[in-house]
Amino acid sequence: MVDGGGESSVVDGLSTEEWLSCAQGLVPRALKKAREVKGFPGRWKVIILKLEHVPSRLSDLSSHPCFSRNALCKEQLQAVSKTLKDVIQLADLCVREKYEGKLRMQSDLDSLAGKLDLNLRDCGLLIKTGVLGEVSLPSAAAATSSCAEPEAAAHGHLKELLARLQIGHLEAKHKALDSLVEAMKEDEKNVLTVIGRSNIGALIHLLTATSPRIREKTVTVICLLAESDSCESWLVSEGVLPPLIRLMESGSSVGKEKATIALQRLSMSSETARSIVGHGGVRPLIDICRSGDCVSQSAAACTLKNVSAVPETRQALAEEGIVKVMINLLDCGILLGSKEYAAECLQNLTSSNDDLKRSAISEGGIRSLLAYLDGPLPQESAVGALRNLVGLVPMEVLISLGLLPRLLHVLESGSIGAQQAAAAAICRVCTSAGMKSSVGEAGCIPLLVKMMEAKANSAREVAAQAVSSLMTLSNNCRLVKRDDKSVPNLVALLDPSPHNTAKKYAVSCLTLLSSSKKCKKLMASYGAIGYLKKLSEMDVPGAKKLLERLERGKLRTLFSRK
Repeated sequence: MVDGGGESSVVDGLSTEEWLSCAQGLVPRALKKAREVKGFPGRWKVIILKLEHVPSRLSDLSSHPCFSRNALCKEQLQAVSKTLKDVIQLADLCVREKYEGKLRMQSDLDSLAGKLDLNLRDCGLLIKTGVLGEVSLPSAAAATSSCAEPEAAAHGHLKELLARLQIGHLEAKHKALDSLVEAMKEDEKNVLTVIGRSNIGALIHLLTATSPRIREKTVTVICLLAESDSCESWLVSEGVLPPLIRLMESGSSVGKEKATIALQRLSMSSETARSIVGHGGVRPLIDICRSGDCVSQSAAACTLKNVSAVPETRQALAEEGIVKVMINLLDCGILLGSKEYAAECLQNLTSSNDDLKRSAISEGGIRSLLAYLDGPLPQESAVGALRNLVGLVPMEVLISLGLLPRLLHVLESGSIGAQQAAAAAICRVCTSAGMKSSVGEAGCIPLLVKMMEAKANSAREVAAQAVSSLMTLSNNCRLVKRDDKSVPNLVALLDPSPHNTAKKYAVSCLTLLSSSKKCKKLMASYGAIGYLKKLSEMDVPGAKKLLERLERGKLRTLFSRK
């Protein structure tokens, strides 16, 4: 192969037009020489066909108004000229039959056909990418730098880097990728403003490069792009999922980590979550949860949590053994975030599927969830998972495992969402007088009464529902009567507005309290009669009966005063 080393000082000074003239002059020479070859007819026929397309590609480039000022154009013409010289040299060797061996020559000819393919493709891409006119020669850039805005100059540089990811040989792409990684570290926002769909496709193609270093750098850029809403749909539509999943399976530690983090972000879309399952992503994600480093483990757990939020994926997840893996992560996860994602995943998995609920129970899920709740800030997801499971477990088992002290802890220290889940769990377990008595003795009632003051309607509703269920036991009813906040909070829940869904439970609770004269007076003083008149007109169950009780009590009070 001719390397042109002896002519380097001369050719480096050629203009773009001179390189065009050089390439145009080499085409007929290369064609003439190639047609003289008698050996390897099949391979030379392919090469000749490709050579015949070169003039039209050169014409496309030269017809662009900014052709002479384009740095990439000049480099592309240099590459084409080099390939044409290689054609002439190999054709000459074949004509004279002066080659080392038949197999070696066959390999050289296949490589030559590949170079021609690359040259033709890259010439087309220079037009397609739209960088002609945006990327000028260094001298031209220097001449206009005083006039150009710094931001425009930076954009031009970035567009050149992105274009270089699509043209040239692997080493050239390697250098462009290095520069792009640095550019993203310095100003990621600026890169995102100029990146386009074709650039995304070129990056995804590099995820399958033979060089591990190129794959690592590429997935680092992909990981950053995945965090941008503007690029997410392009990444998926251009086919990023399969190579990311392959990197999770067999990439380097850096490649695995970055690929998993990218999938974590992309899996937030339910459609993409389904695609991850369809492309076989569940098993490598589970493997990382079992044995990955702390960052990869957390990202994999979050991805599986996102996937589990899509109901139709849950069976596929179960078949890969996800329940046991999530419970183990809940027990032994390295990062607190991993445990939280595991709890959320279990909550999703057990939300409606009884088989998955039984699987979680048999794998020791309740014990692990309860242990996780012992922390200072009990998480809503763990309480939600417990709420899903308690209905399938005998009450004595739940009490022996320490369910009630944990629910009390959540009602005292958890977020409003966690408290809401705890109240819902109490509603589910209170199916017997014994359990209701245990919940009352545990001290949950005052906290549920206080929860009726929550801003969220759903929290007020479930708190009132739990209190209503507990009050059917006389001891618990007395505990509610003793709480100074119970009557005012319950009366406030008689609000007839449509968004208040707690009113039917408030009516039930107040009816049970209405046997007490003191409570009836309090109800009336807080405006219960006015509320109940409206609720009676709305046919809310029990409202009319409670209204009659309060009005009778009011009349008696008036007569007694007289």
